[in-house]
Amino acid sequence: MSLLTVRQAADRLGVGYSTLKHWIYEGRVRTRVTSGGHHRIADSEVDRLLAPSTSAAARKPAHEHAGLIVAISGRNQLRGFVDEVRVEGLLAQVRLRIGDQALTAVITRDAVDELKLRRGDEALAIVKSTEVMVAERRRRRALTGRSAIDYAERFMSAIHHHARHHFHHGHEPAGAA
Repeated sequence: MSLLTVRQAADRLGVGYSTLKHWIYEGRVRTRVTSGGHHRIADSEVDRLLAPSTSAAARKPAHEHAGLIVAISGRNQLRGFVDEVRVEGLLAQVRLRIGDQALTAVITRDAVDELKLRRGDEALAIVKSTEVMVAERRRRRALTGRSAIDYAERFMSAIHHHARHHFHHGHEPAGAA
């Protein structure tokens, strides 16, 4: 059985160090304490925390199941932890930590209130989109001297042509009323 430091376990769980320490102090995470007073977390405990928890939902009273998703057809589901919730007016920005990545969603304030989203909570991002783009990071050679000027001239010419085409075909410029 392998024991992880709090930082290593937090990285595997996709949560911040302070969030995991908070969970430890709340008793939500089982640890072993070293002779020096440091917490260590077993791999099996991290696996338990990463596993979907159906038993917790089953223990809730029936009135707390309101709004519970029983099944969903969407397959683009990402499990993570709430990293930040910012509410302003009718909307809220929710940032999820999914592994070493962050995903930000803008949802209604009512949805945040109904879900009772708080930093450190486990959450599921369900992605529904009519378009998905895939990109690969590639190094581009630096443009210098004449090639940079040629590139800039072609770019500006294309923008000018695009703008003329839209205006000529009756498309109003953005913001025109």
